[in-house]
Amino acid sequence: MTTPPKVRRYHASAAESVRPDMGGEAACPGGQPFSDSSIRISVRKKAEPPGTPPQNDDRERFMRTDPVDEGLLSQVKPPDPPMPASGTDLSGQLAAIRAENLSERQLRIARRIAALHQIKVASDEEAVLRLRQRGIDPSHRAALGQILSSEGSRAQARPAANTPAVMPKKPAAPAPRPATEVGPAKPDLPSREVLTEEKRAAEIFRIQRDIARRRRRRMFLLGMRLLAFVILPTVLAGWYYFRVATPLYATVSQFRIQSAEGQGSSGGGGLGGLLSGSQLATNTDSVAVQSYLTSRDAMLRLDADKAFRAAYQDPGIDPVKRLPSDATNEATFELYRKSVKIGYDPTEGMIDMEVIAPDPQQSHDFSLALIAYAEDQVDQMTSRLRDDQMEGAIAIYQDAESKVLAAQRRVQELQQTLGVLDPVAEGTVVMNQVSALETQLATKRLELGQVLSNPQPLQSRVAALRGDITRLEEMIAETRTQLTEGDGKRNSLALISGELRIAESDLLTRQGLLATAAAQMEAARIEANKQVRYLSLSVAPVPPDEATYPKAFQNTLVAFLIFSGIYLMLSLTASILREQVST
Repeated sequence: MTTPPKVRRYHASAAESVRPDMGGEAACPGGQPFSDSSIRISVRKKAEPPGTPPQNDDRERFMRTDPVDEGLLSQVKPPDPPMPASGTDLSGQLAAIRAENLSERQLRIARRIAALHQIKVASDEEAVLRLRQRGIDPSHRAALGQILSSEGSRAQARPAANTPAVMPKKPAAPAPRPATEVGPAKPDLPSREVLTEEKRAAEIFRIQRDIARRRRRRMFLLGMRLLAFVILPTVLAGWYYFRVATPLYATVSQFRIQSAEGQGSSGGGGLGGLLSGSQLATNTDSVAVQSYLTSRDAMLRLDADKAFRAAYQDPGIDPVKRLPSDATNEATFELYRKSVKIGYDPTEGMIDMEVIAPDPQQSHDFSLALIAYAEDQVDQMTSRLRDDQMEGAIAIYQDAESKVLAAQRRVQELQQTLGVLDPVAEGTVVMNQVSALETQLATKRLELGQVLSNPQPLQSRVAALRGDITRLEEMIAETRTQLTEGDGKRNSLALISGELRIAESDLLTRQGLLATAAAQMEAARIEANKQVRYLSLSVAPVPPDEATYPKAFQNTLVAFLIFSGIYLMLSLTASILREQVST
C-alpha cells in the first residue's frame, strides 16, 4: 500500500519549487529567476462535466476506477513530442548522460519512473533520456513528489479486489481528462461488470450460503472428530464397565503392631522408657510388615496356601482381568499388587488392608491368610532375640549347677579323708574335755591349799594331792595338743577345720550362683513365652455381600475426562503447528 504525502507539494528549498509565474519573476536564492525550457506551468481549474449535480461529486469520484487527478499533474504541461532521433544521435545522447556521472540511486529511480509510465527502455541511461524527452526530470524533487502523490491518489481510488462495483442509478457523464498531464495520455481501463441490485443480492445470498455451508461442514467435522476420539471410546469404556466387567468383592481389615517391652515394669528410664510403648518404637516393624505383605514371597505363599492364581484363571472372569493358563509369576504379581492394597498411617500406627477377589468368600480367606502371615512375620522379627536370651540363661545355669556338684564332692571327700564329719563339733568336744580337766585341777589345788594350811599337814595327803594336780596338768596339755597338732592317725583339728571351711564356703558360693542362674533362666523363659511384638487386630475381615468393583459410573466419567483431555491437547498441538507452518 502506497501512503500519499499529507501535503500537496513539499520542497526542500525555494529554488526547487515549481510555482506559477508571479509578475514574470520568482524569488531565487541567487537573485536569478527560475527558468526551465522543458517545463511550462499554468493554473487551471478543473472543468466540471455538464449536467452533473454538485452533490454527487464525491460519490462519482469514489465510484471511478480510472486514475484520479488531484490537481497536481495539471500544473505541468508536457512539451511538444520530440522528433525521433537517429541511432547516432541516440548513442551521443546516452554518452552525454553517462558523462553526467549520475548515481546508482538516481538511475534506479529513473528506471522505476519509466516503468510507472509504461516506457520500455533497455538501460538506465535510456530511461533517463526517455523521461527527459517527455518533460520529466527524474532527479528533480518536485516532479518526483508529484508523481508519487498521483500514484498514491490512484492507489487509494482503486477499489479492493473482492468489492463488487455498484453502478449509480443515473449514469453520469465521464469526467473530462485533465488538460495538462505528465506523460502521454493512458487509454481508458476496461469497465468492470455491471452489477444490478438483483445480481448484488444474489451474490450476497450466494456468499451467505457458502459461509453457512462452510460452517456446517466445520461443525460436522468437529462432531465427527469428537465422535471418533471422545464419544466412541467413552461409550466403549462404559459398555465394558456396565456389561462386561466381572464384579469384584473387597474385604477390608485394620490392624496394628504393638510392643510389650517395658509395660510390666518401669525399669526403662529416660527417653528409651518414654518411647517404649509409643508408635515410634514399632514404626519400623509396621513398615517391614507392609513391605512383606506386598512382596513376591507373600504372593507365592498365598498362591500355595489359597490358590490365588487359580482364582483369577476362572473362565467366568472377563478377558481383561483373567489370567492366562500359563501366566508367569511376574504377571501374577502385577495382579496381586492390584488386588491387595495396603496403606500405613504413621501418626496412628494403623495398617489398612483391602483384599479384592472374584468371590466374597475367597476375599475373606485371602484376608485371614495375609493377617496370619503378618503375625508370623512379627514373631520372626523377635524370635532371634528370645532364642539368644534362653540359650544364654540355660548355659549359665548348667555351669553353676556343675560347679555346685563339684563343691559338694570336695566336701564329702575331705570328710572321708580326714575322718571328721564336723570339725566344729570335734573341737567343741575337745574344748569341753579341757574345761572339765581344768575344773578338777582347780579343785585339787584348793584341797592342797586347805591341807597345807594345817600346822602339821598329813604328808601322805599332800603328796596325793600334788600327784593329782600334776596328772591333771599333763592331761590338759595333752588334750590341747589334739587341737593344733596331729598324730599318725589324723591331722590336727585346726587343719581339718580349715579345709572343710574352705570347701563349705565354696559350696555356699556355688549354691548362690546356682540360685541366681535359675532365676535368670526363669525370667528368660517368661520373656520367651511372652511376645515382645504382637499384632493387634482392630477391624476383623468380614466377607461382603455386594460387589465393590468396578465402579461403572465413576470409571466411565474418568474415561470421558481422559479422552477429552487427550483430544484437547492434540487439537491445540495441531493448531499451533498449523499456525507455525502458515507463518
